[in-house]
Amino acid sequence: MDKDKAEGIVEELTGKTQEAIGEALGDTEAQIAGTARELSGKARQLYADTTSIVRDKTVSSPFSALAIMAFVGFVLGVMWSDGGNNRSPRANPRSARTNDQV
Repeated sequence: MDKDKAEGIVEELTGKTQEAIGEALGDTEAQIAGTARELSGKARQLYADTTSIVRDKTVSSPFSALAIMAFVGFVLGVMWSDGGNNRSPRANPRSARTNDQV
């Protein structure tokens, strides 16, 4: 079992316990904190499962993983660059001036 998955299970169980204690005592703050801790544990388990799947797929077919990562990098680069079309007038004050302001 992966370390992150084990920590996620422990955190989820701790959150459930904290939520139950808060409910028994009528403490809404403890209930909310328990629910948050439980969700955090589930998220950690999901992270561990996802990294395990990615690791296994990368080992079984490294070229496919490389192609997917290259495509993701390309898409992120295109999104990040924005082609220079949406520049604000403040980025270049001279281009924002009209004939009236000259």
